[in-house]
Amino acid sequence: MNSNERQPAGFAPHAASTKEQPVIVGLDIGTTKIAAIAGRKNEFGKLEILGFGKANSNGVQHGMVLNIDQTIRSIQQAMENCLASNPNLEINEVYVGIAGHHIKSLQTRGDIVRRSNEDEIRQEEIDQLINDQYKTYVPASDQIIDVIPQEFTVDNFPNIANPIGYSGVKIGANFHIITGDRNAIRNITRAVDKAGLKVKDLMLQPLASAAAVMCEQDLEAGVAIVDIGGGTTDLAVFYDGILKQTAVIPFGGENITLDIKNGLGVLKAQAERMKILFGSALAEEAQKNAFISIPSLRGLPSKNIAVKNLAAIIQARMTEILEFVSYNLKQVGLDNRSLNGGIVLTGGGSQLKHLIQLTEYVTGLNARIGYPHEHLMTGHIEELSKPMYSTCIGLILKGYNVFENSQNRLVVPFESEALTESPVIELPEGPEGTATIGVSAGNRRKSLKQFMDKIKSGLIEMFKEETEDPRF
Repeated sequence: MNSNERQPAGFAPHAASTKEQPVIVGLDIGTTKIAAIAGRKNEFGKLEILGFGKANSNGVQHGMVLNIDQTIRSIQQAMENCLASNPNLEINEVYVGIAGHHIKSLQTRGDIVRRSNEDEIRQEEIDQLINDQYKTYVPASDQIIDVIPQEFTVDNFPNIANPIGYSGVKIGANFHIITGDRNAIRNITRAVDKAGLKVKDLMLQPLASAAAVMCEQDLEAGVAIVDIGGGTTDLAVFYDGILKQTAVIPFGGENITLDIKNGLGVLKAQAERMKILFGSALAEEAQKNAFISIPSLRGLPSKNIAVKNLAAIIQARMTEILEFVSYNLKQVGLDNRSLNGGIVLTGGGSQLKHLIQLTEYVTGLNARIGYPHEHLMTGHIEELSKPMYSTCIGLILKGYNVFENSQNRLVVPFESEALTESPVIELPEGPEGTATIGVSAGNRRKSLKQFMDKIKSGLIEMFKEETEDPRF
């Protein structure tokens, strides 16, 4: 076990006041690192970090598991380090992030005509509308991961956030459909399973990162979350309270390191160290007469590399990544100043010097760094406040959304008078004639928590081999 990977002990023991709260573990399987964080909410709604471990990632490229055996060993190493930080932990289930250039998205439209236009709209009708979108044609090698409703319409009334309780003849909605490669998804679940863990749920990494660094004001103002990871850059765009766009850009910090390695003729480890210590995203901000001395290798003469040349290489690749961001914003008509919240940069690659200035120059939008510390209780390990852990913290928050929803549900007959309170009804899992309900907050724009609640919690069931569609 690498001593520099293991985190110091001293995590809070299981407190009696939060005994009823579960310990939820987020597992971020990245291209350069695998991180595991165990957390639990305290009485103030903040995350109490109970365990933290990480390991170098092997077998993963551009967010995709290519070598399962190497990935298994890296996952096991990260989990061992997490358990070593707190021997009282017992970890069996994890929430896992999914990304990679195989992730794609498309926009669709769906409508249904109601059988009875005098009754109020119920959740089962919304579920039917959503389920119909799973019939959308995608290539045979792909799988629909999630169908996310955007705005609804009821007859001639547009831009309805929550149509429950309305009356009308026809319900329609715009949908954001996310797809991924079947084999890529299966490889992730296999690696986690063979590492001795159960995948509780899969979640798109850009949505997890957004949950960690966004607040409700960001959701209302409109923001673009740009998570610059090792192998990919993940994008999630929110506007007017809804998810407008997701994208996975197949370039990240690892590409910058390889550019430096090839452009300056150094070793990969030297390129990574130069990037971290002396790198800048703006060549004009680099010191003109500063040089980096690279030690000689096997008798060869040492090298002196200009800091300005290093910055020029970094700027070229970061500009390319940000141009992809601008392109995706333009696809949904948000490439101007419509996003009042601007661009939120997070992930390990966001820590490059002068990246905010370059982002504002390329995109024309205001930019800032997004940190996940807003959701953490005081006294946590300072390292966890770094942007590189946004995805892992977001996965824990996702797990708590699922847990809290399950705790707030009631089982009642369809004919119950409780339906007069405009409830949100989910399709029943139990005996016929019952449904799971929770009272709606009304037909207002969704809060951040309500938006995250809309991300389905049962995605992993779609990828289990025993239930796979026999046509593929």
